Amino acid sequence: MLNILWPAFILISFIYGICQGNVEAVNQSIFESAGSAVQLSITFLGTICLWNGIMKIAQETSFVQKLTKLLRPIVHFLFPESKENEKAKEEISMNMIANLLGLGNAATPLGLKAMKTLQKENPKKDTISHSMAMFIVINTASMQLIPTTVIAIRASLHSENPTQIIFPVWGATIVAMITAVIATKIFIAIDRKKTIPMKKKRGENEFH
Repeated sequence: MLNILWPAFILISFIYGICQGNVEAVNQSIFESAGSAVQLSITFLGTICLWNGIMKIAQETSFVQKLTKLLRPIVHFLFPESKENEKAKEEISMNMIANLLGLGNAATPLGLKAMKTLQKENPKKDTISHSMAMFIVINTASMQLIPTTVIAIRASLHSENPTQIIFPVWGATIVAMITAVIATKIFIAIDRKKTIPMKKKRGENEFH
């Protein structure tokens, strides 16, 4: 859908600009936007390299292991079906740590690995499990201690204080995460209540 919407928006903007006699302004905005895109990409590149490097160093030390142990009670609460899956717990913890540090690009491959591991223990391969649903929610509505991406954008736009949004981001992401977890837990509980009678009914039919 986005492949259709974005070209349509661009085409409509060009036509509107030409019809309004703003061809020069349209051309100028194209070159200015191209320059801004390059500058923003360079800013992102430096920021991402910095934090990815820090994460790589942390992986080589006991820091990540300590954080994983610290997050273990939370992971057990959020993913009770995967308590015995140490690999899944480690990958989920790494993804959560990357999201906490605002490293979306580093969190994505870690999230894909965790989803593949969770899929292996999923009895219904064509339907996501409760753990997979919870992981998607946590990965989407994750708390960010350091909103690296937003800070990088603000810095590229010459903000006087790029880190000023940290406290509002903490409040917004904490509320979003808590709300998302509660809602997901409720839906999982409802789904389990629906699943249990169906299993009993199947068992009775097999018995008869």
